[in-house]
Amino acid sequence: MAKRVLGILTTVLLTSALLSGQSAAEPGRIQPDPLLMFPYRPATADWAAVLRDRSAKAAARAQASAQNPLPYKEKEPPGTSGANDSLAKAEHITRFGTRRTENPKVRLTGDLKPDASIPTLPPAAEPSDAVGLASETGVGATRRAIRTSGTIGDGPYGSAGDGTGDFDFYRLSAGATPVTFTARTLTPTGDLDTVLALFDKDGLWAINDNAGGSTDSTLSFTIPPGREYFLMVGSGLPADHTKPGTGGGIRTEGPYELAITSGKSGGDLDYYSFDLRAGDVLGASVAGGGTRLAVYDPAGREVFGSSQDLTSIFSTASPMPGGGNAVVDFVAPKEGRYRLGVEAGEGAYDIKLEAFRPGTETAPRGSVHTIFLDFDGARVNTSIFGTGGGLRDLSPLSAFLPRWGLAAREERALTDAIIATVRENLERDLVAKGTNPRFALRVLNSRDHADPWGQPNVSRVVVGGTTLETGIQTIGIAQSIDAGNFGKEETALVLLDEISTPPGPAWSLNTYVKPGSDKIAFVGRAVGNITSHEAGHMSGSWHTDPANAVPGIMDPGGNPAVMFAVGPDGIGGTADDPDLDLVEEGISPAEGFTGIEDTLNRSAWAFVRGTG
Repeated sequence: MAKRVLGILTTVLLTSALLSGQSAAEPGRIQPDPLLMFPYRPATADWAAVLRDRSAKAAARAQASAQNPLPYKEKEPPGTSGANDSLAKAEHITRFGTRRTENPKVRLTGDLKPDASIPTLPPAAEPSDAVGLASETGVGATRRAIRTSGTIGDGPYGSAGDGTGDFDFYRLSAGATPVTFTARTLTPTGDLDTVLALFDKDGLWAINDNAGGSTDSTLSFTIPPGREYFLMVGSGLPADHTKPGTGGGIRTEGPYELAITSGKSGGDLDYYSFDLRAGDVLGASVAGGGTRLAVYDPAGREVFGSSQDLTSIFSTASPMPGGGNAVVDFVAPKEGRYRLGVEAGEGAYDIKLEAFRPGTETAPRGSVHTIFLDFDGARVNTSIFGTGGGLRDLSPLSAFLPRWGLAAREERALTDAIIATVRENLERDLVAKGTNPRFALRVLNSRDHADPWGQPNVSRVVVGGTTLETGIQTIGIAQSIDAGNFGKEETALVLLDEISTPPGPAWSLNTYVKPGSDKIAFVGRAVGNITSHEAGHMSGSWHTDPANAVPGIMDPGGNPAVMFAVGPDGIGGTADDPDLDLVEEGISPAEGFTGIEDTLNRSAWAFVRGTG
């Protein structure tokens, strides 16, 4: 499948076939965050509600302050640059870490010298309310960065015009290589509460509002080579990005200042180094003048870069820091010297830098985390997924057997195949390939074991149920993304109605079943891979890049044949079907992050035999 299709499906839009017969969510309805869903359906999301929920949760996390942090002040004097502007020159922070003689929390303060080379462009002429009317910035083509300003509400569609809502579009492009952009608004006066969104000619790719109650917004995204995109500043979203006057009305209006940069800052960069133990869970958030953080491993590779705060989808039990302009999370696969970069922004910044041991490691001595696979149907309080729902009864796996043309007597063989796939992905691979020598995980199931759900250190994946029963338009959803596995008693769902529809849709397993298919092996592997994907979220992994050449368990929606492990022949259940695993690959650029994500070791260190 073309990368273009992969990109649309994994960021914001779905193909018309997938959207057929489905309507957008009711305005204002509480619903899950699309980043927790597989495949997620942002085109059906009420983004205003999602963003309000993100902002409220981020604000709550930002209120949690580190107790007795180690103070560290940048040695480079304010207003200067050059002293710590590279990984090789990083300032080393001693006495930070998770050993008993170290402090696991640092309050790091510093200053980025303003970049005088960034040009300031005059406000764009109105109207600029659609991609065809977008203002030219030159960023990504002839310029690295620009500053400009504008006003939401001053055009023909604002409060002085027809009242449908004013939007300002800006053109961006990439040359021969991918380009990572960061856009940030500041609202110096007035009531404007900004929303930033990224479009191409076909539709929406990425969106971000603000966090912590701020009216300012930051959006980071990567543009593929040779592509043209459009950044929108507004207070909501248009119904049609190609037609002016299609907004849903006026929310807030007022002036804004906009900065757009590509790549790292061309001005001052600040780097800091510190030593981590294997399995350390690192979190950092930056407030003030810093707008981008990036973590680098001992080899100098970027392993997590961020210009946003998405801690709203962390586990509520996670102690990781949040708030501010950018947040990073990372699990160290090995001991070594790591680095943190402040790579964009101007002026004074304040960083909360914290390290933890995995949540399961602090559990009672000898305890082992359990993942319970529930095939029997379950009662689930769907409000844990942000739906605003309540207790829902989900139908069992057995109810879907006829939809795959399987007899009741074949249920045992199918559950065997699902269990074997999950255990291979989450047990055998993590022992054989991971760096955790104290790895411990128990995978139980409702057919062979008593139900342990409700006990400490037990998470579950319910394999069964439908979108109608849950009220969630998805195939899979996890309760959180939880680096370090601090929320050790969470729930994920793998819904079976869409993947058991008649042949035709890309998301139906029946589409790939042909004469000669080993149907049980194919369905079992596919459902097992989706189950492993949701467990991967609960054990700390974000989505990985679906458009690269490395298939992995944490790839999001886009090309369903990848997750279903359909081989080159396009038929499921044949000899060329691949083994899909947790791997090291690029994090999904569509979700606003950069770097290489080691999904295997994020999960490997989420399951540590308790030493508490």
